[in-house]
Amino acid sequence: MKKEAKNKETRITKKGYVSRKLLEPEVIIALAVLVLLIIGLAWWIAAQSCCPKKDSLIEAGSQLNSSPLTEVPNQSSVAKVEVYHFHRTQQCYSCIRLGELAEKTVKTYFADETASGKLVFDHINYELPENSALSDKFEPSGASLWIGTTIGDEFHKEEDTAVWYKLQDEQGFMTYLKGIIDKRLAGDLS
Repeated sequence: MKKEAKNKETRITKKGYVSRKLLEPEVIIALAVLVLLIIGLAWWIAAQSCCPKKDSLIEAGSQLNSSPLTEVPNQSSVAKVEVYHFHRTQQCYSCIRLGELAEKTVKTYFADETASGKLVFDHINYELPENSALSDKFEPSGASLWIGTTIGDEFHKEEDTAVWYKLQDEQGFMTYLKGIIDKRLAGDLS
C-alpha cells in the first residue's frame, strides 16, 4: 500500500517517468498561464520595436522632421515628390493602417500626378536587401512615412510623424496628408 502512495507522489524518476502531480488540473492551469504570459511579453517586445515611441512623437509634435528653408521654390521647379511607407517584415496594426491610409490618400487625390510620374508612392520593407538603396536614401529608423521632394537638383527628405496621431480618423488623416503633398507638389517645403 505504501509503495502505491509513494508512486503517486514521485516527480520525475531516473527512468523518465512523469509524476501524476504534474498532470493535475492546477498544475496544467498554472503552466498555461505561464505560457500566455511569455507570449504576451514577446508580443509586447515586438510591438515596442515596430512603431515609434510615444515620447519621440510627443517631442516631434505635429511638425515634420525636416530642415527649414528660407524660400519657397516655385512649382515648375519641382521634379518629383516621393511618398514612402517604410515598414518591417512583421508589422503591427498601426503600421499596416498607416500604409493603407497613405496609399488610399494618394490613389484618391493624386491619380494624375502618379500617372505622370511627378508623384511616387510605395510601401518599402526596409529589411529586404533589394530596398537598400531607398533605405539608404531616406534612412528610416523604424516604421514611418517619408516624403522626398526633388526641386531642381536638390533633394529634401522629411519624416512625417504627425500621421501617427491621425490613424483613428481616416478623413482627418487623408485631409492632412493631401495638404502636405499638395504643398510639396507646389514647391512649398514649409
